[in-house]
Amino acid sequence: MKRTDLVENIFRKGSFLCVGLDPDVKKLPECLQGSPAERVLAFNKAIIDATAPYCVAYKPNLAFFECLGAEGLAVLDETVKYIRAKYPDQFIIADAKRGDIGNTAALYARTFFETMDFDAVTLAPYMGEDSVKPFLAYKDKWSIILALTSNASASDFEMVTDSKGVPMFERVIRRSRHWGSPIDTMYVVGATQAEHLDAVRAVAPRHFLLVPGVGAQGGSLEEVVRHGFIDECGLLVNSSRGIIYASSGTDFAQAAADAAKKLALQMRELMPA
Repeated sequence: MKRTDLVENIFRKGSFLCVGLDPDVKKLPECLQGSPAERVLAFNKAIIDATAPYCVAYKPNLAFFECLGAEGLAVLDETVKYIRAKYPDQFIIADAKRGDIGNTAALYARTFFETMDFDAVTLAPYMGEDSVKPFLAYKDKWSIILALTSNASASDFEMVTDSKGVPMFERVIRRSRHWGSPIDTMYVVGATQAEHLDAVRAVAPRHFLLVPGVGAQGGSLEEVVRHGFIDECGLLVNSSRGIIYASSGTDFAQAAADAAKKLALQMRELMPA
């Protein structure tokens, strides 16, 4: 998907919500019947149908599919195909956090952009430029590079400063922003790290940011918008558990729709006029 299409969709819907698809078999509503794979696929379809009016992106987390083996990967593929067929304006992110040497990275890129029809994939930049470049070879596809994550141990490495006082996450952005451009590269910046968004925007003023951590992890949407919003929005704010597990009963899809709608309305209100 082109940046212009993503931006147009955001302003048309008045939302920059990304719904994370993290279908844990142990948490699925009991009303869903069948094998684990069948239950996951039914759950995904119901969540997608319920939330599509309120979001602009979906982010399947591969771990929740890979743990089911070959059947889980088939469900992942079917989920992507379902979104493409019914909601073709949605931006689809493979939350895979891949990062390997060039020839291996090239095969990962082929997996997500050819074998499966994802728009973007999350990448760990620790191994440097040659682990990311193969993904950037695909036109209108996106590399989403981990920069400042929302997990509790992010400070173990990401906040470590060099002799000049520059934290690692800032060095990652400064270095990697030259590998691609704002039309094919995004950064992961957690909502729980909103106080650092000004520093992120100082070195990546035009890049889109994928922002997890709003909702269940306690990140502030207001702070994210205040410090991260640009004229083309430049934000995809992800919510997973707070939406897809809003209810464990037979009303799980409607509860997910209500949660997504509530967050999307907050986004519309916060978007600068």
